[in-house]
Amino acid sequence: MDMNSFFNDLQGKINQAIESSPAKDIEKNVKAMMTQGFSKLDLVTREEFDIQSQVLAKTRSKLDALEKRMAALESQLAAQQAQ
Repeated sequence: MDMNSFFNDLQGKINQAIESSPAKDIEKNVKAMMTQGFSKLDLVTREEFDIQSQVLAKTRSKLDALEKRMAALESQLAAQQAQ
């Protein structure tokens, strides 16, 4: 079966299902299929993403501060050892 006939057959089946089903059933079935498909993927909600972005930004800020503090301490130590 070539791709054109496959998609034409698929389109025909979808059209037939749409014509023979009430709109609410179609919407419910499409949502269920999409939810099931998305659950197989490794996705996170927008809320979870935003929270993790905030945590990452805070962690980066703390890391930058620690790197600066470490550089200052290293320069102090080097100055003391030079004396």
